[in-house]
Amino acid sequence: MAMSKVSRGLFSLLHHHCHSATPPRPYIRSHLISFRSKGTKPSSSSSVSATASSVASAAAATAAAAASVSARSGFVSWYLGMIEARPILTKSITAGIIFTAADLSSQMITLGPDMPLDPMRTMRMATYGVLLSGPSLHLWFNFLSRILPKRDLITTFKKMILGQIVYGPIVNCIFFSFNAALQGESVPEIIARLKRDLIPAFKNGLIYWPLCDFITFKFVPVRLQPLVSNSFSFLWTIYITYMANLKKPTLEDVKEEATAQLQ
Repeated sequence: MAMSKVSRGLFSLLHHHCHSATPPRPYIRSHLISFRSKGTKPSSSSSVSATASSVASAAAATAAAAASVSARSGFVSWYLGMIEARPILTKSITAGIIFTAADLSSQMITLGPDMPLDPMRTMRMATYGVLLSGPSLHLWFNFLSRILPKRDLITTFKKMILGQIVYGPIVNCIFFSFNAALQGESVPEIIARLKRDLIPAFKNGLIYWPLCDFITFKFVPVRLQPLVSNSFSFLWTIYITYMANLKKPTLEDVKEEATAQLQ
């Protein structure tokens, strides 16, 4: 009897404990399901696809940059090889290309919008670059490197001075005379042109060329000095091609200008 009462007491206590326990929270599971359904955590397959796409884009960009660098280095190597193998020819063609581009730029700047370009003028400038500018620069820079081989500051200034008082005036006289002769001007007309245009060109050259010559003589190897000088001469050529193609002066114009300067 006593044992039966104890059993019933234990059963009652367990029954009461089960009914009084806190029920499970169903909203926790629904919250997890809702969290997954919103897609806040990307699936592994989409993450792998995005990573692969990023790697492919980076590889393509790297390959394009490498190809561009290779092309540039290949052209530079080829050009340097041509300078070594055929220095005068290479520098002459380079000068012709620069004079062509400079004259076209000069025409587009100075001519009116309705005026057509003059291809014969461009041909004259290109011819001068190939036949005279390129070879003369090659000979001049090699001559300076022989008589003044050092590249210190004093030697650099000596080269600059020689360029301004020797090479510059001579080459300007040749340029204006050559261009005027190709235009069919007579000797008196060429002399009149030189009297009108040579002094202004010389003065402007004193402003433009010293810094260009300093960079060329101080920092550039001899074999590349004509190329660098021709590159600097791009802007200068725009100016002198404009000057060389001004209306030819008459002797009366020159006399009047000389009289005005004396007064």
